[in-house]
Amino acid sequence: MSERPLRVLVVDDQALVREGLTALLEITEGIDVLGAAADGEQALALVADHRPDVVLMDLRMPVLDGISATARIRRDFPEVAVVVLTTYADDESIAGALAAGARGYLTKDAGRAEITLALRAAAAGHAMFDPGVAGRLADAMSRPPAAPPASRLPDGLTQREAEVLGHLAAGHTNAEIAAALFVAEATVKTHINNAFAKIGARNRTEAARYATRHGLSN
Repeated sequence: MSERPLRVLVVDDQALVREGLTALLEITEGIDVLGAAADGEQALALVADHRPDVVLMDLRMPVLDGISATARIRRDFPEVAVVVLTTYADDESIAGALAAGARGYLTKDAGRAEITLALRAAAAGHAMFDPGVAGRLADAMSRPPAAPPASRLPDGLTQREAEVLGHLAAGHTNAEIAAALFVAEATVKTHINNAFAKIGARNRTEAARYATRHGLSN
């Protein structure tokens, strides 16, 4: 029995791009294009109706942008992966997409082979990034954080632990913190455990109160 085709939904507000991507993927072996949407709201409706494996998502769109749509898809349909395909590769767009739960990030100069590979990787639970985006992520991870005043770091907290506590106080999930800090989710968990031990917190609520009380909130 042959393997089931990868079920894909295309989302882009530009009709020419949307139709071109649809046509490109329809002639790609092993991919079944379920439909196309012109904005995030349409994408959510189609995801609810068809439950694709992967959504190929533009970012800058009317009605509901790609980052907001990605966050809602990942919240309401966690089994559906999202790969961003956009013109923009600035730090804010990349961080926003990753925080929303995107598993891939490509720019629109990507070819069919690269797009197909990213879609398959996302469906398998892996991440794939455009080379330029990967370079930005590497640069961000290699930049040492600016040290805040010593008074901002009570109880022997490190800079990174203080940042994580600030994100906890803002109500961010581990995945959102990982995307914002450009680190792995497992690393975030380690920082949380270390911070909890230092400040004597038993849960996220106590840690958030501590962060607010000591001025660590983002």
